[in-house]
Amino acid sequence: MNILVIDDDESILQLVTIHLTRAGYLVLTARNAEQALELMETQSIHLVISDVMMPGMDGVALTKVLRERYDVPVILLTARGSLEDKTRGFMAGSEDYVVKPFEPEELLFRIAAILRRTNPRYQLSLTVGNVTIHRKNFEVIVRDKTLLLPLKEFELLSILAARANQVVPRDYLLDHVWGYASEGSEQTLNTHMKRLRHRLERAGADVVINTVRKIGYKLEVSA
Repeated sequence: MNILVIDDDESILQLVTIHLTRAGYLVLTARNAEQALELMETQSIHLVISDVMMPGMDGVALTKVLRERYDVPVILLTARGSLEDKTRGFMAGSEDYVVKPFEPEELLFRIAAILRRTNPRYQLSLTVGNVTIHRKNFEVIVRDKTLLLPLKEFELLSILAARANQVVPRDYLLDHVWGYASEGSEQTLNTHMKRLRHRLERAGADVVINTVRKIGYKLEVSA
């Protein structure tokens, strides 16, 4: 599932991105409504999380546009929690309203509830080949046996599985698993990917993580 997060506060973007990625979602970010609408034109988005108070078009006005053009569910984030503000958000078409500061677990719960309601195909698990990833409890099942993965490797596998047969850029993985790309981070990614491949192979997984030179990685079912 692809989730678009819109906020002009970089710290909020990072916080939400980290927790959503750990839960197995693919996260795209925008700093304002204009960037968000550009992404909506080129990406498949299943849910939008938007701040209300933003420069330019605010979150309420953006919600109305998103609902009319794309019929995508929207969760509004705001530091203002008055009944009037909530009413404006719901009248614009938002599915839910979360007041800052919030617990990440609460946001994840609300996301899952909305996706179950608005997207019957949504599941809290991913299956590729004989590998099933349970994003809610961080379990990986291979051939009916539980494979215990360190958190970073679980996050890498979840992102690759959600985009099975697609190339995931290295910068995307670094940004969404570690939150940054710096000197030495490339080697860190290589090391974790090597370990993940080894664990999958030893467990008898019928999926392989292929390296796409100078670009990234692709998860595929082995022939």
